[in-house]
Amino acid sequence: MTKFSTGDKVRWNSEGGHVVGTIKKVHTKDVEFMGRTRRCSPDDPQYEVQSDKTDARAMHKEDALTKA
Repeated sequence: MTKFSTGDKVRWNSEGGHVVGTIKKVHTKDVEFMGRTRRCSPDDPQYEVQSDKTDARAMHKEDALTKA
């Protein structure tokens, strides 16, 4: 069971400070993202998030996110 779901509002830390956005996808299998293979599993998912402010997409592990 993942901690977050698609559509959840979350917050994470980036180079420019804290960002608020929305989870767009929950990845539970290895996936290519921005030219790199991201290791994912049902026990260790990664979350594709989109910034509310810039629409930029990023991928983070569960421990990098908090509910907004």
